[in-house]
Amino acid sequence: MENQKLCRKCFKLFEKLERCPNCRSPIIISHPELLSLNIAHMDCDSFYASVEKRDRPELIDKPVIIGGGRRGVVSTACYIARIRGVHSAMPMYRALKLCPDAVILRPRMKLYAEISLQIRTMMLELTPAVEPISLDEAFLDLTGTERLHKKPPAVLLAELTSRLKNELGLTGSVGLSHNKFLAKVASDLDKPSGFSIIGKFETEKFLSTKPVNILWGVGAGTKEKLAAMGIKNLNDLKRWDEDDFVRKFGSSGKRLKALASGKDNRRVLPERSIKSISNETTFGNDVGQSSILVGHLWRMCEKVSDRAKSREIAGKVGVLKLKTSKHRLITRRLTFKEPTNIADRLFSALEPLLKNEIKEVRFRLLGVTLMDLCDQKYADLTGDLLDPYSKNRERAELASDQIRKKFGVNAIIKGRSLR
Repeated sequence: MENQKLCRKCFKLFEKLERCPNCRSPIIISHPELLSLNIAHMDCDSFYASVEKRDRPELIDKPVIIGGGRRGVVSTACYIARIRGVHSAMPMYRALKLCPDAVILRPRMKLYAEISLQIRTMMLELTPAVEPISLDEAFLDLTGTERLHKKPPAVLLAELTSRLKNELGLTGSVGLSHNKFLAKVASDLDKPSGFSIIGKFETEKFLSTKPVNILWGVGAGTKEKLAAMGIKNLNDLKRWDEDDFVRKFGSSGKRLKALASGKDNRRVLPERSIKSISNETTFGNDVGQSSILVGHLWRMCEKVSDRAKSREIAGKVGVLKLKTSKHRLITRRLTFKEPTNIADRLFSALEPLLKNEIKEVRFRLLGVTLMDLCDQKYADLTGDLLDPYSKNRERAELASDQIRKKFGVNAIIKGRSLR
């Protein structure tokens, strides 16, 4: 089958030549199934760090790590830091040992969310079938879009990455294939700014020697268990009888067998429901003082409340998360009489749970979660009958929200948040 070629600079389609006949660019995508594949995965390259480098050009050649202080964890790292071994979820103290000259920046989640929405809007201009996975990645099903846009999916995706660069100053990597699993695998093959393709006819050969941890759901534990069975790559896995494999691994065994053969029937789902809204912080030094912890609790309840209100949702369950100085994890949860997204109600419910745990203990982490979510039209209908002033505080909070929306987040600040 003859290779089809696409210029990533001017988007011209052609065959045979090694350079674009239109602009002479050598940056081309070449594949025999270039024009027949429709399922894509797009991942912004080192998203948070790239946004920071875009906004602060003096950091362009420096290792940048996004995350908390020395006691926190790495949210993400730029490619310079990754080359030195830094990766997401790594404890910050380990990251700084590997990369002592790194620039550490706190995440600016509101900004990242705004940019993510801009990227999502660009995607939706191509197809309504966009399934967000996180702020910086999504699946796209471009089946049928050629009739609308008069261009095959590969061209639309190349144009999308160009827009990302020209309009937002960011880069993204694209994987194009015939199902979600392979599209995701493809997008990881050539970063940053990559465009990789895994076609139907090459799937079996491509996967045969790949390690088992390329499969979704195969972590360190499963990998070790498979190795003990003599399964190190996907060819080894495919040799196993499916019934025997399912007996050992249950329903996930059937899924792994299918993926090992490149089969994935999951559709691209435009909407992914939010399961919970959380905010947490790791302290620079262990904290045991009640007033300081209560101040942090209030600020977290405000942030969780703001996010819930912005999405017009509320939650029926509040969760308090604590980690002691000795790394013992404590979670306490309660169910509200009715759903809420009011910070005052969330705080009033969780504050006694926090104070009950303080005693002589010091803490390194504090977190708040609102879960069991629903539409906010079902929220806060009756108020707290045992607290006659709760409705007044709710009205004051909603009025404060409007003032902060107009004049900035610091226009009104509760005294307890200054502790």
